[in-house]
Amino acid sequence: MTSEDNAHRPAPTELVLLDVGGPIYDDAVYRDALLRATRELAGSEIERETFQRVYDEQRQRQAGSLRTAIAEHFLTPNHRKRLSELAESYWEYPPSALYPEVLPTVRTLAGTYRLAIVANQRELVVEALRRDGIAEHIDVWAISETVGAEKPDPAIFRYAMDRAGVSAAGTVHVGNRLDTDVRGAKRVGLRSVWITRGEAPPHPTPEQLAEPDAVIGSLDELPAALERM
Repeated sequence: MTSEDNAHRPAPTELVLLDVGGPIYDDAVYRDALLRATRELAGSEIERETFQRVYDEQRQRQAGSLRTAIAEHFLTPNHRKRLSELAESYWEYPPSALYPEVLPTVRTLAGTYRLAIVANQRELVVEALRRDGIAEHIDVWAISETVGAEKPDPAIFRYAMDRAGVSAAGTVHVGNRLDTDVRGAKRVGLRSVWITRGEAPPHPTPEQLAEPDAVIGSLDELPAALERM
């Protein structure tokens, strides 16, 4: 290999940032919390199929807030803050929400990389990750409620990298949204892996699939994707 080849070769991955909803837990938990909160605020029985259609349309766009879209469709824009607060109060991950391949994969990754959680979540999520055996493999925590910044704000990504002592060149972020995860990571010079479940679009377009550095369908595909990167 020539010196020119080495100059263009990406730095080896040292730090892997993991989102929580999508990569680790099923996002259906948050969807159901959002539906429950919407019904409560509307004071009526909103049909699940109608709610799912609006939810999926917003997922497909991969831009803008799901909570805002739901508030504008079923309530009023002024309800957005109350809807968000109420949905978060119902949002807890039961053990059944953990994808079955996650723990074995995290154990495998922990043998090679430093791991961080970078998520727009309440601090309460750490309890679920501890209960399910994930937390013991995490080196750095960047939870939005604690950091005071939410993805795609560069501050939350930098918070994780600073505490790990790893540069952007040696960091890869894994998440299921283009707007907050893939584009947010790109803004701070990170490579990204897009996992196409949860709040990913129901039907990813070729243009959407071209945005991240790698695309996976489940977390057990991540070790091989990282090796290829």
